[in-house]
Amino acid sequence: MAEVTSVQSVDRALMILDILQENPSGYGVTELANRLDVSKSTVHRLLMSLLKKSFVQQNKENDKYSLGLKLIEYGQVVSENLDVRQLASPYLHKLAETMEETAHLVILDQQEIVYIDKIESSQTIRMFSKVGKRAPMHCTGVGKAILAFLPEQQVEDIISTKGLHKFTEKTLSNRDDLLQNLNLIRDRGFSIDDEEHEMGIKCAAAPIFNHNGEVVAGISVAGPIMRVTDDKLERMAEEVLHASTEISRLLGARV
Repeated sequence: MAEVTSVQSVDRALMILDILQENPSGYGVTELANRLDVSKSTVHRLLMSLLKKSFVQQNKENDKYSLGLKLIEYGQVVSENLDVRQLASPYLHKLAETMEETAHLVILDQQEIVYIDKIESSQTIRMFSKVGKRAPMHCTGVGKAILAFLPEQQVEDIISTKGLHKFTEKTLSNRDDLLQNLNLIRDRGFSIDDEEHEMGIKCAAAPIFNHNGEVVAGISVAGPIMRVTDDKLERMAEEVLHASTEISRLLGARV
C-alpha cells in the first residue's frame, strides 16, 4: 500500500510540473488542486518537496508557483549530451571507416562511463560492446580519457567509491600507477587501453570538452590485438585525438 501511495505521489508531482510548464507566471495551490482534482493539502505537500529540491520556485508576492532552476540544469545536461551525440556522429563513422575498427562515444554518469553511440567495425571479428552499456573508468581507454581531465577531488572520489577492480593482469589496480597514467594522458591528450579491461582488446581514446573547458564525453576506437599492431595503435591515437579536438571545437571549446 505504501508503494502505491509513493508511486501516486510521484505521478502527481510530475503532473504538477507538466501543468506549470503551461504558464510561466505560475499557478496557486487552489488552481493546481482543481486541475489535479485533489485536496489543497496534498498539492501543498508535493509543492514543498519540489520547492526544497528547486524543481519549483515560489513568487512571494502572489504565492504562485512556477518551474524552478533545477529543471534548467537538467535540461542543459540533456541538451549537451544530445548535441555531443549529433556532432560526434560523422566523426565516429569516419573513425570506424578509416581504422576499420569499432568507434564509441561515451559520457560520464554516476562515476561510470555509459556508451551512448557506436559504429561497428566492418571486420568479421569485433569487440563486444553495445549502446547503453556501463563500464568502469580506471581500466577503459575512454574512461581514463575522461578521468584524466576531471577535477582532482572528483577523481579521488571515484577511486574511493568505485575502487580499482582488476579485470585483467594489465589493469591499473594501484592508485599511484593510475594517477601516473592519468598524468601521461593529460600531457599527450589521449589514452590507451592495452588489454586493461578485456584481454585481446586494445583501444585509443580522447576526451571531448564543452565551451567551459569541461570534459563532457569521450571518443574511442578499439579492436582485437591481432589487428591492432603498435603502428596501428599509434595511428588510432592520432585519429581519435583529431576527432575529439574537432568535436570539442564544435561545442565551443578552445582547443
